[in-house]
Amino acid sequence: MEAQVTRIPIVSVQREAVGVFELPAVIVDQPEREHLLYEVVKMQLANRRSGTAATKTRSEVRGGGKKPWRQKGTGRARAGSNRSPIWVGGGTTFGPQPRSYAYRLPRSARKTALRSVLALKLRQEELVVVDAIEFAQPKTKQMVGLLSQLDMGSSVLIVLAEADVNVQKSARNLPGVKVLLSQGLNVYDLLRYRKTLFTRTALQQVSERLG
Repeated sequence: MEAQVTRIPIVSVQREAVGVFELPAVIVDQPEREHLLYEVVKMQLANRRSGTAATKTRSEVRGGGKKPWRQKGTGRARAGSNRSPIWVGGGTTFGPQPRSYAYRLPRSARKTALRSVLALKLRQEELVVVDAIEFAQPKTKQMVGLLSQLDMGSSVLIVLAEADVNVQKSARNLPGVKVLLSQGLNVYDLLRYRKTLFTRTALQQVSERLG
């Protein structure tokens, strides 16, 4: 039995129809899984944390070598060090220490989340497939013109099949535009940018990986 597919129009940079792309139903028919998307985004943000926050314990704070006053006879509470956590300028109890926040969800969950967000983009008509994007030289104005011709708006994720310096540099100065390779396609960036622009080859690679 032949697998069902959904046909998506492929346009040129002049917004003329040049063909169709057949996307597997396993991607298109994926329901919106809000909680799974939340879990995947949370994982991605956790993995990006530097984990360098640190505080000093009483043994690491400078000073505290001498007993502040004698043990008895002063009328004050006993004190062995002025670096005690209860003293101003003392060490910190149970403070943060450098550590990794990274963790991974199962691969099947990450794949399902990607299918879900791509299906959501299709239903909201926020996914555009272009035949190819080729610039002779890096030119921000050329990228602005391209996005304007395709009516992409100011928040766009551009997905390429392979690195293209001219395209990447042309989008670098646009605050609402990001260029990503298909291998690095992720839920967070798909949700962060309003519209997604795929090249035909990039969507083919994503389709093979998820379908």
